Amino acid sequence: MLTDREPGRYLRQVALFGEEAQERLASARVVIVGAGGLGCPVALYLAAAGIGEVRLVDGDVVDKTNLNRQVLHGDRDIGRPKVESAAEKLRAQNPEITVIATYAAVDDGNAATLVGGADLIVDATDNYRVRYTLNRVALDAHVPLIHGAVRGFDGQATTIIPGRTACLECIIPIAPPEEGATPVVGTTPGIIGLIQANEAIKYITGTGDLLTNRLLIWDGRAATMTTLPVERQEECSACGSGRCSRR
Repeated sequence: MLTDREPGRYLRQVALFGEEAQERLASARVVIVGAGGLGCPVALYLAAAGIGEVRLVDGDVVDKTNLNRQVLHGDRDIGRPKVESAAEKLRAQNPEITVIATYAAVDDGNAATLVGGADLIVDATDNYRVRYTLNRVALDAHVPLIHGAVRGFDGQATTIIPGRTACLECIIPIAPPEEGATPVVGTTPGIIGLIQANEAIKYITGTGDLLTNRLLIWDGRAATMTTLPVERQEECSACGSGRCSRR
């Protein structure tokens, strides 16, 4: 049930999709892996929407070079764990929700534990090694994964429903080459992060059409957004027949 204060806070949302859907948001547990360029807008807008439990996972600290795009952090946060800095802002933004900050780098050994019990996982990371780990953990746990990635003025997003849609490794079977410091303008993760947050809200409330079996591509230089159809790959090493070879 919504508290006495919550109906006013979420009045415009309840008018859009009803009180029952708002209650589903209030009972949802969402894990956001990454508290940087993507994770900040995702977390901020999910907190504002009334997600009952927001769990932030990140093993990095705030650096001055983060501040052009990681909008939950400021100069006074430099040197602090990103999850602590972000959690502080989220609790101030919406004291009605629970925010859990976990200062840890995700890897194959701890990923399942860190995202355990989640209703939804948001991939707000910055490298494909961790993205592939989250993809496989989501598949094993049968928990949806919302993927996002950015570079420069460009970004992409998709929603993965285990057993029903193409997984991340179906769509991108070979990781792009890693870069030292990825160039990026701050608006790009803002746009992609809000798309991810929107997908999360739609999934939890059962509203609209998800980005399933579609890869959204944002070209910020041209200000164009397109979606490409994608399909599950029978030989996929994560969700297809090739899965047995990795076990």
